[in-house]
This record gives sequence, C-alpha cells and structure tokens, in this order.
Amino acid sequence: MRSRYSSFVREDTSYLLATWHPTTRPVSLEFEMSVKWLGLEVRSHRTLDIGHAEVEFVARSRFQGRATRLHELSRFKREEIDGLTRWFYLDGVIY
Repeated sequence: MRSRYSSFVREDTSYLLATWHPTTRPVSLEFEMSVKWLGLEVRSHRTLDIGHAEVEFVARSRFQGRATRLHELSRFKREEIDGLTRWFYLDGVIY
C-alpha cells in the first residue's frame, strides 16, 4: 500500500499499472495537476487467506486549496508470476 501511495505522489503510472491486477487494471491513468499529497495512514490490514488481503487506509491531500481525504478499504490478490510471488491491487471500497 505504501509503495502505491508513493507512486501516486510521484505520478509513476508504470508502477501503478504494474501492481494493479490485470482483471481490474485500467487502460491508462490520469493525474490531477494541482493535487498535493500530504500523508498516508494505514489504519488496518488483514490477511483473508493465503492469496487475499485487505488494507484500510486514509490518504490526505490538498486539491485547489481544499483539504481532502481518501478513505478506502483496498483488496489485494497474491499471485506467482515467473517464479516470484507478488501482491496486486484488485479494487477498493471508498468510505
């Protein structure tokens, strides 16, 4: 989760798409030019089974001078690709 947040801050599209599960990955990503990311709080994480996990987080930002928060419960799926085990972002529920 922290690496994906950092990638949003840096607008690193290639990393975000590479860590997104192929079944839910968008074709492309666009970033809001005036968003300033202020911090990430991981509130909880839990393993559902050997291949699935959830992370609840709050990401704070400022957009056009206004403070905003993204509170999400993200779902991740673990898969083995080319002999490496990796976690992929599936989707999330925004609160």
